[in-house]
Amino acid sequence: MAHRRTPRNRRLWTVTAAAIVIAAGVTPAASGTTTASPCPSDGTYGPPLPSRTVAARLVRSGFNFLEGPTWDRRTGTLLLSNMQNATGPQGVQPSAILRYTPPATFETFIAASGSNGLAISADGTQVLAATHDNRTVSAYSLTDRSRTTVAAGYQGHAFNSPNDLTTGRDGTTYFSDPNYQRGNRADEQGGRTSVFRVRDGVVSLVDDTLPQPNGVVLSPDGKTLYVGATGANAIMKYTVAPDGTTGNRTKFASMRSPDGATIDCAGNLYWASYDEGLIHVFSPSGTELGTISAGRNTTNAAFGGPDGRTLYITSGVSGGFGLYETRLNVPGNPY
Repeated sequence: MAHRRTPRNRRLWTVTAAAIVIAAGVTPAASGTTTASPCPSDGTYGPPLPSRTVAARLVRSGFNFLEGPTWDRRTGTLLLSNMQNATGPQGVQPSAILRYTPPATFETFIAASGSNGLAISADGTQVLAATHDNRTVSAYSLTDRSRTTVAAGYQGHAFNSPNDLTTGRDGTTYFSDPNYQRGNRADEQGGRTSVFRVRDGVVSLVDDTLPQPNGVVLSPDGKTLYVGATGANAIMKYTVAPDGTTGNRTKFASMRSPDGATIDCAGNLYWASYDEGLIHVFSPSGTELGTISAGRNTTNAAFGGPDGRTLYITSGVSGGFGLYETRLNVPGNPY
């Protein structure tokens, strides 16, 4: 799930102040508590795309700015953030979590969520949210919609504006913290834009040298973390140890303005290029397999549908954003 935005979106995001030390809540699934993978166990997959160039179909347009799609398998619905233009002296962008029930029903699921990137928790009971409204990572209950804090800050300092996130089966969550939505609030990160990890309520630094980190994705086996560095037009890759710590950063691929991303069960990456209006599809080795088009300013993508083979894409212009979909050959893992 990845993100920035305002009419041309890119660099106007914001969040409220709040410099608390670490999480006031707990990670949605305690480390050591694993859930079953959504991927089939046989592990045999063919080419992910029906052709090298694919055009997605528009489901509905007319939204202000869509981001962070994630599929809720329990209800068969897609959750996504609809972000509005910045308001107030701090320049904070209001947003709400929408719920899409195929084939055509959209409703507000959580008003005033303050969210950008979203991910369903490992135990399926919460939606994790990169919440720029108060510069935290939050969790919303999928039953009563109550909000708790997962990560409130780092070493006593507020984040810039958490943007996108991914979570493993053990509940370890990784999130990006560019400054797109910080707005007029004070910089408490010393000019750094970073990637963080939160595990058992403890926030740790992954990398504070990436210019405007954005989309973050874990491989199906949980052993590799991918991060899009928008400011460097590159996707980075990190090894992940069993305890969730990261190391050995390498450059995975170059692409223009990488935004949000998702991954399929074969480990193929689907990365949105905001400037190009495309999803670039890469094999686990970094070979580009093709592209999926979905209109201008593509922000993010997520797998869903009953068999996990529908790719949902958020794309458009401010005030005229749309949700797109296309059917692919390999199921997603899982958002």
